Amino acid sequence: MSFPLLTATAAVPALGAVATAAVPAERRAAAKWLALAVSLVTLVLAAVQLVRFDPDAKGPFQLTESHAWIAEFGVRYELGVDGISVVLIGLTALLVPFIVLAGWHDADPLETRSSRWRPTQGFFALILMVEAMVVIAFEATDVFLFYIFFEAMLIPMYFLIGGFGDRAGERGEAESATQRSYAAVKFLLYNLVGGLIMLAAVIGLYAVTADQLGSGTFSLAEIVQARAAGKLEFATVTERALFLGFFFAFAVKAPLWPLHTWLPNAMGEATSPVAVLITAVVDKVGTFAMLRFCLQLFPEASKWATPVILVLSLISILYGALLAVGQRDIKRLIAYASISHFGFIVLGIFAMTTQGQSGATLYMVNHGISTAALMLVAGFLISRRGSRLIADYGGVQKVAPVLAGTFLVGGLATLSLPGLAPFVSEFLVLVGTFSRYPAAGIVGTLGIVLAALYVLVLYQRTMTGPVPESVREMPDLRVRELAVVAPLIALLLFLGVYPKPVTQLLDPAVAHTMSQVHKSDPQPDVRTNDVRANDAEAAK
Repeated sequence: MSFPLLTATAAVPALGAVATAAVPAERRAAAKWLALAVSLVTLVLAAVQLVRFDPDAKGPFQLTESHAWIAEFGVRYELGVDGISVVLIGLTALLVPFIVLAGWHDADPLETRSSRWRPTQGFFALILMVEAMVVIAFEATDVFLFYIFFEAMLIPMYFLIGGFGDRAGERGEAESATQRSYAAVKFLLYNLVGGLIMLAAVIGLYAVTADQLGSGTFSLAEIVQARAAGKLEFATVTERALFLGFFFAFAVKAPLWPLHTWLPNAMGEATSPVAVLITAVVDKVGTFAMLRFCLQLFPEASKWATPVILVLSLISILYGALLAVGQRDIKRLIAYASISHFGFIVLGIFAMTTQGQSGATLYMVNHGISTAALMLVAGFLISRRGSRLIADYGGVQKVAPVLAGTFLVGGLATLSLPGLAPFVSEFLVLVGTFSRYPAAGIVGTLGIVLAALYVLVLYQRTMTGPVPESVREMPDLRVRELAVVAPLIALLLFLGVYPKPVTQLLDPAVAHTMSQVHKSDPQPDVRTNDVRANDAEAAK
C-alpha cells in the first residue's frame, strides 16, 4: 500500500491535540512548543500534497484513499483532493502555525479565580483538533464522512470561543464571561440548525440512491458517475429540496446574509487568533462545500437557485460593508468586512463562469491570508491598549511605526488594492459575474468603494492624529509578532503580482465543476458596429 498521505495530514494534528492536552499542567511552555511543532509537521505534509498533486492529471480526485467503513449503509472512508481542496488544505496548514504563535500567551492563567480553569494545554489542543477536522472535511469525498467532520468541528470551536474568549476591554470578568457564553452558544445553535437540516438532506440523498441504484451510497464520485450515465435521476422537486438542505448549512457556515449574525459576536468575543481560525479557516468549509457538493450533486437545482443566491450575495456584500463603516469595535469591523468578502466568494461561485469561479476559489485563499494579517495585527494592537474601541486609539504610527505599517498593508489588502493578492481574485469575480449578469457585476463593485471607506477611516482614527496618553508608551512589534506578520505580508505581495502558482492548481478543478453543471462561458459579441446597425435595421 502507498503511504496514506491524506489520512496522515489529518491524523498528525489530531494525535498532536491529544498529546498536547496530556502535557502536565505545570509545563505550559512544553505544550506550546509541542503544538507549534505539530502544526509545522502538518504544514510539511500539506506541502508534500501540493508537490505530489498533478494539475494536468485526468480524473476529478488524486491521492485517493478508500476503505469500507459502515458497509450496511453504504458509508465509506473515502478521501481525495482536487485543485481546490489541496490549496485550501495548504492554506489551513499554513495559517495554524501563525495562529499558535500569535496566541502564545492568550491562554496563560489569569489572576482572577473564575479564570483559573483555563489550561494552556487545552487551548492549543483545541486549535489542533479544529485543524484536523477542517483538513479531513476538505479531503472527504464521501458525503456522510464529510458531514460528520463538518459538524464535529463545532465542538472545539464552541470551547475556544466560550472558554478562551478575549480579555480586552474594561468589562468585568462576569460580564465578559456572559458575552463569551452568548457568542459561543449563538455560534453553536446557528450551525447546529444548519447541520440538522443538512442531515435530513443527506438521508434523502441516500434514500434516492438506494431506490434507483439498488443499494444506497454516499460516494460523491459514484453519484456523479451514475447521474452522467443516466442510472440516477432526481425528480425536480426532490433535487431542489435536497439542494436547499445542503445549501442552507453551507450558507450558515460561510456565512451568507441573513444567516450571518453569529459571526460578529463570535469574532468579537474570541481571541484574535481564534477569530482568524473562524473566518480564515473554518468558514472556508462552507464555500468550498458549495462547489464540491451543491454544484456537483445538484447541478439543475443550482442553476434554478442562482438568481436568488446572487441577490443574497449582493446583499451580503453591501450590508456587511455598510455595517463595517459604522462599527466602533475593531474586531467587529473586521467581522463585518469578512461577511462582505464572503458575499464576493458566493457571487463568483454562482456566476457560473470560469472567471467567476476561479476568482471565488482564489478569493478563499487570499481572504484567508489578508484577514489573518489584519486581525492578528489588530490583536497585537488591542493587547497593548486593552481596548477594542476605535475611539481609544490615535497616533499609533508615531510610537509604533512597524505595527502601524503592517496594519496598513493588511487593511489595503482587505480593500483589494492593486498589487496585493485580494485584488486579483476580486477582479476575476466581478469580471466573471459581469460577463453573464451585468447588473449584479455593477452592484457588486459598490462593495469596493465601501471597503475603501471603512478601512481608511479605521486606519486614520487609530494610527494618525495626536497621541493620547494611554498610547504614548505603546511598544512596537516584538520578534515573535514579526515572525507571525512578516510572512503573511510577503505572501500578500507575492500573490498580488504572481498568482499563477495557485491559479494553475485551481483552474482544472473549476473547469471540472463547470462541466458538471453543464455551463459554458458566455461568448462575447464580436460583431462590428456596422453589423450591429444592420441587425437593428432588420429587427425594425
